[in-house]
Amino acid sequence: MKKFLIASVAVSLMRNIALGQDVAAASASPSPSPAATAEAERVVVQSQEMDITREAIVSSLGATRYTVGPDRLDSQSRGQDAPFNQTMLRFPGVAQDSFAQLHVRGEHANLQYRINDVLLPESIPGFGLELETRFADNISLITGALPAQFGFRTTGVIDIHTKNGAVFQQGEASVYGGSFDTIMPSFEYGGVTGKLNYYFTANYLHDGIGIENPTRTANPIHDDTGNHSDFQIPNNPGQTPEFTDMGRSTFNSAKLNETQVEQNAYAILTYQKKIDDFNMQASVFTRYSSVLFRPDNVGDLIFNGVASRVDRDIFSNGIELDASYKLNDQHTLRGGFFFNEQHATVGTATLVFPVDANGNQTSDVPLRVVDNGGKYGYLYGLYLQDEWKPFEQLTINFGGRFDIVDAFSHENQLSPRINIVYQPFASTTLHAGYARYFTPPPLENVDQSTISKFAGTTNESAITKDSVVTSERAHYFDVGATQKIAEGFNVGIDGFYKSAHSVLDEGQFGQALILSSFNYKRGEIYGGEFTANYNKGGLSSYLNVGYEWARGTNVSSAQFLFDPDEFAYIKKNWVFLDHDQRFTGSAGISYTWNDWQAGIDGLYGNGLRRGFANTQKNHPYETFNVSLQRQIKITEKTAVKIRFDVVNILDTIYELRDGSGIGVGAPQFGQRRGFYGTVAYDF
Repeated sequence: MKKFLIASVAVSLMRNIALGQDVAAASASPSPSPAATAEAERVVVQSQEMDITREAIVSSLGATRYTVGPDRLDSQSRGQDAPFNQTMLRFPGVAQDSFAQLHVRGEHANLQYRINDVLLPESIPGFGLELETRFADNISLITGALPAQFGFRTTGVIDIHTKNGAVFQQGEASVYGGSFDTIMPSFEYGGVTGKLNYYFTANYLHDGIGIENPTRTANPIHDDTGNHSDFQIPNNPGQTPEFTDMGRSTFNSAKLNETQVEQNAYAILTYQKKIDDFNMQASVFTRYSSVLFRPDNVGDLIFNGVASRVDRDIFSNGIELDASYKLNDQHTLRGGFFFNEQHATVGTATLVFPVDANGNQTSDVPLRVVDNGGKYGYLYGLYLQDEWKPFEQLTINFGGRFDIVDAFSHENQLSPRINIVYQPFASTTLHAGYARYFTPPPLENVDQSTISKFAGTTNESAITKDSVVTSERAHYFDVGATQKIAEGFNVGIDGFYKSAHSVLDEGQFGQALILSSFNYKRGEIYGGEFTANYNKGGLSSYLNVGYEWARGTNVSSAQFLFDPDEFAYIKKNWVFLDHDQRFTGSAGISYTWNDWQAGIDGLYGNGLRRGFANTQKNHPYETFNVSLQRQIKITEKTAVKIRFDVVNILDTIYELRDGSGIGVGAPQFGQRRGFYGTVAYDF
């Protein structure tokens, strides 16, 4: 098993943002920490002002925004070393799924990621996590009726403000490791040199539980992982062979050797400018993403009659411009545009057996079918909106955006947006909003295979219809309130409803662990969330509860992916979406005393869907984690931090997927109990 190094670099080039002067940045974020020198203090102030300027340009006004800062990130289970998807599960309305997938408010994916308010182009979803908790200073989840500047991926905006050298003027070397052969050394360093603000982080990871275990056992078979990212596909022993390959009719499924390799790289350059009441931010970005699935040719043929080597990649380049102008005390105009060019390629080499008209194998010598393709896709977006304050307590943000997609089809939509925020008292805020959404299918996940090539083989589709996957169009309504109960104690409640046409969904169809997109003709999602936070003195706690209901009917594209009986049922009936989970919850409490910190947190899931046409659900589960850490001061500038974490302390056996349901592959069980330790040296 190969082991690799992954590195992230965040650099900020800072200039004075006084009247008429420029700000150039690739990364910056605010932080309450004081700087040690006068030069650093100047750069810290500039960094904070630059972030305020960005907020004036890219505002989340009227949407529902949940933010966690460095204290919460450090006190959660495994702290900064926690996988990014585990960090996101501590937000309200986020459901856990296999393969590190996140479902927000009952939807599959449809998330956009922003680093320091700059959009990150899409990648091919896989098992690997490109983003790291470690380089985040604070993370926000923005949901609900989004303002007009947020387009295309609209279920939620995950906005990451990175650490930066203006406030992280130090270095840290750490080693994290423990159960399942986990080892991850990390290094961070940041500082200021003249007008240059820099931050660098790198780490290396190897563990033996990269993908969820398909069995109930504590240790999965064949699951080594390194963050190049190279993944072994964990095996499910005891499977029954169905086919014969070159005279071989037996195979131990515990000895299968499927693997997947994922590679991702991205770069973003942003330029900011402020002139009086005018602010603008221009960005260029590029991203490359690839996934290569390698089958076990003999084993996959014997068990499934199909062994597919699948190689997908996507290369994206684009520009984004956002600007704001304060007309007067009552009106602030915002507008901008977005352009993204993508090119996706798919290469498959599939081994199959010939079959007769009844589907019976006619030869044990496999055939090789090659099916390669490529596609360009273009996204265009333009928006304009006005933030209007009729009086101090009331803000109305209204406008719209026009989006175009040119890929598998040419589509466009004009999407009005309106948000109302009313603050009758200093401690009470009410909001309501409506948004029209337009969501193109992800180019990298639309199946480009040629169905006819597999006629008369064990990979022949029972359904030959293959309508084009189209963009989802939806009406979205959101209403909520936040209330300050006492100093440090805040609660919030939010409700939402979505009615959609051509609902986009994704599933794993076939043996390759790569998702494919399809549409339901109609769909609806509704639900609500409750949040509570208490922070005072050394005590910090939170509670999130989410409820949602998600369903669709009539598969209207990529029909060949489905079993005929299931397809016929969905055509006439409403079915729950595979990522529907009625109740989701998270909670945590931590206490800091002098140099000690102790914490406990937990997750609850009511169970994702399973069974024929998702008519059943998996069992509910809850898991708890504990942590204890101490900081030992050595000198004025150096310290050692020692941390101990226990994940799933009760060793709960819980099943995320049972291998049934729409677009679901093998079973997946959540992680069993694990013990982890961290030693860090700050200098």
